[in-house]
Amino acid sequence: MAGDNSGTGRERPNILITGTPGTGKSTTASALAEATNFRHICVGDLVKEKNLHDGWDDQFECHVINEDLVCDELEDVMEGGGNIVDYHGCDFFPERWFDRVVVLQTENSVLYDRLTRRGYSGTKLSNNIECEIFQVMLEEASDSYKEEIVTALQSNTIEDISNNVASLTEWIESWSP
Repeated sequence: MAGDNSGTGRERPNILITGTPGTGKSTTASALAEATNFRHICVGDLVKEKNLHDGWDDQFECHVINEDLVCDELEDVMEGGGNIVDYHGCDFFPERWFDRVVVLQTENSVLYDRLTRRGYSGTKLSNNIECEIFQVMLEEASDSYKEEIVTALQSNTIEDISNNVASLTEWIESWSP
């Protein structure tokens, strides 16, 4: 993971951490933000706080985000760099925003335990497990961003998360404008 500034003019890179719910995105993003003094932007929280949604989906028990409103809200912040964006989707963000896209992956049994502890059940649980089995998030990231900036990292244990944070911190430190 060598640092590379793709001509953005930013002083610091932006990172997207994505993956199926329960793979450790928020934990990883929060720890990385603390290690690097970057801003952690949890898109799910932003959507709720700023009302950037089109209502509630009863079947999946979540807000239906308005992708245009989210992008409008983040545009100026992203231009400055130094952001870690955390969200389970990635195909609607402008490609120019990110210098590294990290897809966290978790073994199905570990993911199942994490999601059931969160209260996931029924369709919501099975759909998320299927997304992980079929590597939907990795495919979405690979289809949406240049191959050289997309990285898949395992996130099964605290040790994995620590190693991922260390590796990403190293990448950030080697990145130069």
